[in-house]
Amino acid sequence: MNFFDVLSEMLVILFAIVAGIVAKRLGYLGGETDQKLSKLLLNITMPAMILASVITGDELPEASVILSVLEVAAVFYVLSFAVALLVPRFLSGTPAQKGVWRYALSFPNVGFIGYPVAVALFGEGALFYAVVLVLPFNLLSYSLGPLMLAGATRFRWQQLLSPCIVSSVAALVLALTRLQPPALVGEMLDFVGDITVPLSLLVVGSFLADIPAGKVFHSPKLWFLSVLRLLVMPTVLCLILRAMHVEDLVLGIAVTQMAMPVAVNGTLLSMEYGGDTACMAQITFLTTLSSILTIPIIAALLL
Repeated sequence: MNFFDVLSEMLVILFAIVAGIVAKRLGYLGGETDQKLSKLLLNITMPAMILASVITGDELPEASVILSVLEVAAVFYVLSFAVALLVPRFLSGTPAQKGVWRYALSFPNVGFIGYPVAVALFGEGALFYAVVLVLPFNLLSYSLGPLMLAGATRFRWQQLLSPCIVSSVAALVLALTRLQPPALVGEMLDFVGDITVPLSLLVVGSFLADIPAGKVFHSPKLWFLSVLRLLVMPTVLCLILRAMHVEDLVLGIAVTQMAMPVAVNGTLLSMEYGGDTACMAQITFLTTLSSILTIPIIAALLL
């Protein structure tokens, strides 16, 4: 794997977060603006991006291939949830903080950062496999995610009908049935969905602007969780998939997706449902910053 190709992708992501910090300092972002942008992202642009991922582009792989990738995805998320359920039990913190840590260990940034990294490492054909691998993420992060972050007392069954979950189910149905809506529909959804990644990163940067650097870089717990998220979990997944004799391309995509930093969605969901947004933004920033080096290392050593 080319270390510098991956490094360049990560620097682009970091630049967007830094731009959000600058925008907050200049008064362009923050407060009510961030609240409205998070609603815009979760209810309009992100659902459009999810649907566009399976509508646009060339033809998806055969259903049997999709199902085999979903089997790998099952291993991916079973490992993630097992670690997320176990590790926070041994760390001291508030219930809200533990919810953040569970989310951080469960949901890597497989969409926003994962897509460009998969293409950079494995070529354009890898995008389809990355999309299929991300389908369960969309369903789980927008259903279990709020439950982890806000707790059962704030969870409402109506959340399972959120635009992101509905679009995720629709995307999975389209992928498995190989239904192809008109190309114009995909183009329109893609056009709107394209703003999701940069705008989300700007909002994360805005959250981080008011957080003292010492809280992020001087926290042993955050460093421990970051090492677990970025290095240990992808290594364990690689060993499991090699034992299963998974195809090299699918294995490579799955391992690099597991090595992604914490999903940006967590910050948006924390704001929307009343989680510990500051803690979520901190670990998102630290893992994103650290992943500039750890993702190229994982790609070079394991793949």
